[in-house]
Amino acid sequence: MSRYTGPKFKLSRRLGISLSGSGKELKRPFPPGQHGPGQRKKLSGYGVQLQEKQKLRHMYGLNEKQFRNLFTKASHMQGISGENFMIMLESRLDNLVYRLGLANTRAGARQLVSHGHVTVNGKKVNIASYTVSPGEVIGLRERSRNQSSVKEALANRNFLPNYLEFHDQAMEGKYVRLPERSELPQEIDEKQIVEFYSR
Repeated sequence: MSRYTGPKFKLSRRLGISLSGSGKELKRPFPPGQHGPGQRKKLSGYGVQLQEKQKLRHMYGLNEKQFRNLFTKASHMQGISGENFMIMLESRLDNLVYRLGLANTRAGARQLVSHGHVTVNGKKVNIASYTVSPGEVIGLRERSRNQSSVKEALANRNFLPNYLEFHDQAMEGKYVRLPERSELPQEIDEKQIVEFYSR
């Protein structure tokens, strides 16, 4: 299945979470469509698991194959599979560019990376799925620092996670440490995703 390119607001309302992080999509807190305002159907166990998986997959903007491969990798690591999986998603370069405030959305961050504007430890990296290790420094190429979209995103940033540092003068951030589960999206129940893939 390829990456979803349809209406983001409809998808957010169907899943019941804000995929952009702004919360604007949920002004009408019911699913889209003619029958949306009525009662939500009670989901089966499988339906709940599938919905949690789709929430997380669309939140980070991955296609199904990428998502499944990353889960398989996380399940072979020591520790709790669900937490490892979410930490691996959070460690993707496109996500950290978004978290640092260099882009307004993850899709915008992915575009910045794929167009060659982003560096890791001073070297250009144009692979959005690149896994950043703690201690690595994420920055922008010299000619990319004056982009209006980057300046606007930095001006709109209202939160920087504790596992990141950002230096405004150099316009670069450091991935200080791996995030803890309490610092990751609370609206996701990763145990349901583990159960979905364990069927």
